[in-house]
Amino acid sequence: MQQSAAQCTDTAQCTDATQCSFNFTKIDKKCENIDIIADPPAYVNEDGIHVTPNDGGLNQLQKAGRAMHKDPLVKNNVRSRQFYSTLQIDKKRMGENNKKALGVVVGSFILVISVLALLGFVLWNKSSNKAAKKEDELAIELSGDNEFEVGTGPKKFSYGELIRATNYFAEEQKLGEGGFGGIYRGFLRESNLHVAVKRISKESKQGIKEYLSKVKIISRLRHRNLVQLLGWCHEKREFLLVYEVMEYGSLDYHLFKKKSFLTWAIRYKIAKGLASALLYLHEECEQCIVHRDIKSSNVRLDSNFNPKLGDFGLARLVDHDKGSQTTILAGTIGYMAPECLVTGKANKESDVFSFGVVALEIACGRKPISLKVPKSQMRMIDWVWDLYGTSRLLEALDSKICADFVQEEVECLMIVGLWCAHPDHNLRPSIRQAIHVLNFEAPLPILPTKMPVPTYFAPSMTSSSSLAALTNGSTATSDPSASYLYTSSIS
Repeated sequence: MQQSAAQCTDTAQCTDATQCSFNFTKIDKKCENIDIIADPPAYVNEDGIHVTPNDGGLNQLQKAGRAMHKDPLVKNNVRSRQFYSTLQIDKKRMGENNKKALGVVVGSFILVISVLALLGFVLWNKSSNKAAKKEDELAIELSGDNEFEVGTGPKKFSYGELIRATNYFAEEQKLGEGGFGGIYRGFLRESNLHVAVKRISKESKQGIKEYLSKVKIISRLRHRNLVQLLGWCHEKREFLLVYEVMEYGSLDYHLFKKKSFLTWAIRYKIAKGLASALLYLHEECEQCIVHRDIKSSNVRLDSNFNPKLGDFGLARLVDHDKGSQTTILAGTIGYMAPECLVTGKANKESDVFSFGVVALEIACGRKPISLKVPKSQMRMIDWVWDLYGTSRLLEALDSKICADFVQEEVECLMIVGLWCAHPDHNLRPSIRQAIHVLNFEAPLPILPTKMPVPTYFAPSMTSSSSLAALTNGSTATSDPSASYLYTSSIS
């Protein structure tokens, strides 16, 4: 192939009227796909001779083009075309532009890498949390199954059975809202049995811990004065407990909310039944069980008004010869022993204190703390103790009872209630001692005419600034090393 070059004198085809050159490669007639009717700066004729505008110019080019179009067999194709310029290049500006371009590329690369790294971390963290949650749920599920396998009574129910029994947990089936979840009435058609189903809240980790606590404790308990656990279910991330249903609901409902009232004979039977349940938990089980939340709303009544203690969500197992190691404050204000407010520790003595409060509720028909009475009567224990010191105990008796009561039993229950609710845990009776007195198998205790007031001394404070009275249920600190001082006068 031969090459020829021609200078372009048409400044319209060049920038700033500078010279430019075009190189064309020789082609033959057999090449295809070129239209030379156009106005190029140079062309190749039929004989393969390079032609420029100076060699005949545009006329010869156009003639050649028309001749080639007349002959359809004559087709040509330009194999290559090269362009080069004599323009001066501004190397400084080009260097600056290159640096800017490089900076943009590097910056973009770093930004993309950072975004990808952040996205990867978020996805990894989310995945890790999901995995941990699944592991926790699996651990809970496995441990729950293992705990129930130990028991011989409770059975595992399917989720389908329980949603049908409660009509898909319909609002009209709801009996109330217990700790960490709602309680629903249900009917098991297969067993022809009415039940109460507690649905542990999905969002509550404490509720799930409560579920396991109940699994560990209730499944092994058998006593006529304890609510019987019939079974359990944990499917579809649901945690359900199935109890025998208590036809007459809770004790507090009958004492404070229902228009009809409980007779004295029923009240005294309830107090002794509750004491019997506590004796079983404290002394008759293989391990001592500290309930930690004894109150009238946790005492259920069956169709014969027999009391049954329930709701073991806060209960703990301890050895008979050891105190509770639990240091997390738990319970209900008004029923908690004063030392628990300071140390956070619960034991048999704190359960006995709570029993004393419930015993006084049964006799007086009022709550531990009330804002609907004169200030001197606001705190039930203080008020009843004042009446005891002035030999006017019968004035504290529930006015709804009228004259249908046995005076000796009324005085016995109130004095035992005060004895159990003594501010000094060392001076409280065991539940067995209290039962002996309630059964008139032991004499009534002699109590101070004025209620002892617990006072607290913080070890790190001076004696003049560390005294804090707990008469109103308040506490200065939760230091376990706290010490108590009891006086026989009210400050």
